Amino acid sequence: MFRLLTVVALLVAGASAALAHDYKAGALVIDHPFARATAKGARTGAAYMTIANTGSEADRLVGVASPRAETVELHTMAMDGDIMRMRRIEGIDLPPGATVAMKPGAGPHVMLIGLKGGLAAGESFPLTLRFEKAGSVAVGVAVEKPGAAGEQHSPHGHSPAKKP
Repeated sequence: MFRLLTVVALLVAGASAALAHDYKAGALVIDHPFARATAKGARTGAAYMTIANTGSEADRLVGVASPRAETVELHTMAMDGDIMRMRRIEGIDLPPGATVAMKPGAGPHVMLIGLKGGLAAGESFPLTLRFEKAGSVAVGVAVEKPGAAGEQHSPHGHSPAKKP
């Protein structure tokens, strides 16, 4: 009986870890890394998340890597009149007490170039974030349906309020 309870406890702990949506690296909290699903043969994709610096010292996201893509870069996106422009950036500053939201539609994001297969809704893949001071942290990126805004989950286990 003890062995059965031990096995059940390990399975529950593993399932909880698989569902985790936030990660810590020192004073940095990385919340809900996600990507939108792509077509099966897509060669590019993007990952998004929120990074909060809860400490009193600035840090900087300086690199990203994943075995799911040949190249992984930090990008920013902005509108230039009617033209959407994406540009590679060298890093993302994380001032003390600040939160940086990487989200679809504008601003910084992680660009996956040379995808090894498309990204299918329901799967996940590893991504390593490299910070100047906090070091490297591995996160799991949940692949959500196309058009997802990353709001299907909240860190408190309830659905977020709908936005008008």
